[in-house]
Amino acid sequence: MVSLFLSFAILIAAYLIFAKITESAFGPDDRKTPATRLADGVDYVSMKPSRATLVELLNIAGTGPIFGALMGACFGPVVFIWIVLGAILAGGVHDYMVGMISERHDGKSIAELSGIYLGSAVKWIMRIFSVVLLLLTGTVFVNSPATLLARITPSWMNETFWIVVILIYYVLATLLPIDKVIGKMYPVFGVVLIAMAVGILGGIVFGGYSVPEVSFANLHPEELPVWPFMFVTVACGAISGFHATQAPMMAKCITSEKYGKRVFYGAMLMESAIALVWAAAGVAFYGTTGGLNQALSELGQSGTVYDISTHMLSTVGGILAVVGVVICPITSGDTAFRSARLILAEITGLKQKEIRNRLILTIPLLGISAILTQLNFNVLWRYFSWSNQTLAMISLWVASAYMLKKNAKARTSLITAIPATFMSAVTMTYILLADEGFRLSRSIAYPIGIVFAALCLSAYLWVLHKAERARL
Repeated sequence: MVSLFLSFAILIAAYLIFAKITESAFGPDDRKTPATRLADGVDYVSMKPSRATLVELLNIAGTGPIFGALMGACFGPVVFIWIVLGAILAGGVHDYMVGMISERHDGKSIAELSGIYLGSAVKWIMRIFSVVLLLLTGTVFVNSPATLLARITPSWMNETFWIVVILIYYVLATLLPIDKVIGKMYPVFGVVLIAMAVGILGGIVFGGYSVPEVSFANLHPEELPVWPFMFVTVACGAISGFHATQAPMMAKCITSEKYGKRVFYGAMLMESAIALVWAAAGVAFYGTTGGLNQALSELGQSGTVYDISTHMLSTVGGILAVVGVVICPITSGDTAFRSARLILAEITGLKQKEIRNRLILTIPLLGISAILTQLNFNVLWRYFSWSNQTLAMISLWVASAYMLKKNAKARTSLITAIPATFMSAVTMTYILLADEGFRLSRSIAYPIGIVFAALCLSAYLWVLHKAERARL
């Protein structure tokens, strides 16, 4: 239990210290933001920083810090280390830099930013990659709430029924101006997500549950290696490329660059704290990683959350579980499709002020998602997780390129280049090892992953050297 509360303390200290270092490296100023310069009443809408922070939290969170943390907890309390350090050194930096760079470029998507700083070939790769990731994300966040709703409603309201209902809602949320549904409801749902985590934390503390202290031991019952599987599985609770697709939405809405630390870095650390709670709850409630893994296999992610909540918090917990596991994924799913619409708008040049143009892009997206819902959730999550972390890796390299080109002190780009190198090793090693990848042995995958990361770092150091010589 000491490790858990120490982790919370470290996150708070990181916001007070390391977030300021990150902010200083970027250098926010008093220029007018896109929210005021480009206001259109649809996507460019001014929001107060407190509201923008809660909207950003809901956009990036969903059930990511719940499901990912529970599956990551199957590796044992070593997951606490990655959630905390990953969020501080990688996730928070990633979210802040992408959000602020987007803000500097009129709220452009991560795909367009990739083209500006890494070239047109990368831009097209990222356009395709981003839209595919957003489709997977939206689909994942259709399946999980539909599964739970089908369990607690009359039999005629089966999973297919709820998938259709949720997709209809997605049409509305994707089409309507951001301040009509998202801006009004998400702050409320953000409070619900936080209240759900606080309630579970209270259940752990006052329910007499035991949370194991941090160790580096791998306790996964299926003997999956910590490297790189845990770093991909946890996803949203530590670092997530999905956040790079969401940050530009709030980059269009913040009214001052100096709010970026609170909105982008702050929301990431809040998500990390939520992930810590659920990782602790998983191992505390089921007693062993084997018990947690069995529950996830038999009950599914939604069922496991419901099981933990109802036992720890009785009826109140059941209500919180239903609200959390239904509302939270839906509120990330709709923004996933909204982001996909905006990326397609950048590609096609269709102006989004007209609802007809929004419909042209939205309907096909949701039609493809409806087909994807027929796939197995666990398969979808694995592909989502890898593509998610790969996008995070590329986004960090985009941020590094931006820092090299725009910052007077080129070495400040190390704040993004170091986690980018780490994530390069993670994503390459994972796809070489995983069942959904090349299924190579560790003796082959590990060296290739390290060499790939070293090549990425070497290319960066070469550009850094050139940048520093040019400034002499």
